[in-house]
Formats: sequence, structure tokens, C-alpha cells
Amino acid sequence: MNGLLIRWLILTVSILICAYLIDGIHVAGFFSAFVAAAFLGVLNALLRPLLVLLTLPINILTLGLFTFVINAVLLLMVSGVVTGLEIRGFWSALGGALIISLISWVLLSFISDKGRVEYIDLKRRDGRWE
Repeated sequence: MNGLLIRWLILTVSILICAYLIDGIHVAGFFSAFVAAAFLGVLNALLRPLLVLLTLPINILTLGLFTFVINAVLLLMVSGVVTGLEIRGFWSALGGALIISLISWVLLSFISDKGRVEYIDLKRRDGRWE
């Protein structure tokens, strides 16, 4: 349960940073970002796999970059449901999807499956990393 809450908070922080960086995205406050992160997490868990499967040919042709378009569409869907999140246009949503994905990827790389912050120490021995 700890891991879920930490991931939820990381997604919330990602949405807040995204709203700070992109002019076309406005978040009313922390609670709105928290609710938006919850809806985005549910949509990512339930709807995103189906959308990726349906758009698999174009996703293969674009070498996976079409996934960002799917993320932008899901972000626009969340902004339609959450009143405190406003996204003005597709390009703002696409930029937001890129930034949210990047920030979440970086921050979640430090979180283990059990929800603990871990430091991975890679040491070079005999010409290989361990």
C-alpha cells in the first residue's frame, strides 16, 4: 500500500510541475492535482493498455512515440472530469504528457516495488557493472 501512495504522490507532483512549466495547463491547487493523479492512474491502468493495443500498428511505425499521443488524450480526458485541471488544447496536453512521463520516470526509478526509496550502487568489477 505504501508503494501505491508514493506513486500517487509522485504523479501529483509531476502534474503540479507540468502546470508550472506549460502555459496551457492550469491546476487550481494540490487537491485538484491529487484527484487528477488518481483519475489519470485509473485511466492508465484500465484504458491505456486497450488503446495501445488498438493503435499498435501506428505505434510500431512511430517507434513507440505514438504512446505520448495516447497519454495526451488520457490527460485531456482527465481534464474533462476534474474541475480543477484545465488544459487548453492538444499541444499543451502533449507537452504535459511528455513532462509528466519524464518526471514520473525519473522519480519512480528510485522507488522499489515495496514502496521504499532505494539507492542502487553499481560497481565496476572485471570490466563489467554489478
